[in-house]
Amino acid sequence: MSKTLLDTSAYSAFMNGNESVKKWIQESEEIYINPIIIGELKAGFKKGSKEEENLDQFNRFIESPRVNAISIDEETSERYAIILNTLRNSGKPIPTNDIWIAACAMQHGLRLITTDKHFNYIPQIIVAYISN
Repeated sequence: MSKTLLDTSAYSAFMNGNESVKKWIQESEEIYINPIIIGELKAGFKKGSKEEENLDQFNRFIESPRVNAISIDEETSERYAIILNTLRNSGKPIPTNDIWIAACAMQHGLRLITTDKHFNYIPQIIVAYISN
């Protein structure tokens, strides 16, 4: 069994019926999310036409005993700095929020489940890229 950090894009793919993401979720011993992911999802819900329904589904999801929220702390910021500098040096920038998400995965030794290819630019984390 594995412990995974579920990226915003993977949660969205899961809710849209992506079978590969569904399989990862079913096979994960523990699933983690962080405040960045929660914020991105809630912002997406607000701009959509089904905000209340999406929020209700998300709240049910995070109530699962296998789903855990992890915080961002000073150690996370150290990992963020490492990843940001690696990306700068390689000339492959990615969105800032995704660097924070990657820093959490790195800090806690979690496999990141995502549909965003740019996470593959980060050698410090283990990525399970799922095509959307």
